[in-house]
Amino acid sequence: MHSIVRLTLITLALGLSACTVHEPYEQPEPPIERLPPQPGPAVKPVPDRQPAPSKPAATPKPMPRTSASFAPPPGGASHWDPKLGVYVLEKKPNTFYRQRTYYRFDNGWSWSLSPDGPWQETDSSGVPGGLGRAFAQ
Repeated sequence: MHSIVRLTLITLALGLSACTVHEPYEQPEPPIERLPPQPGPAVKPVPDRQPAPSKPAATPKPMPRTSASFAPPPGGASHWDPKLGVYVLEKKPNTFYRQRTYYRFDNGWSWSLSPDGPWQETDSSGVPGGLGRAFAQ
């Protein structure tokens, strides 16, 4: 008797679990009917009105100092350049940082784990994409 009840419960559980796996079918909505454009009267501004007072020019947003995705270089003054996708070291010309690696452009690319070297030569494929595009030769 217990085996029949057990078999019935297992069959019922498997049958109902199949219903929860499949998403219900949704009827597709009918396509939106598009009407041809109707020619209408041309709207022209009234020349007698005085122009609205101009708004003062918006001040440009300052460049962010840090990135939301990448940590700044340890111990060095730098700022994040979103176009290049790297930190720009402020006291070392053409030296950049991203993800524990320093990049330097000096008539060609090189990289290092320290801002003072030793530097390993590489090509533009070995630097972040924004740097390679900015210094393309």
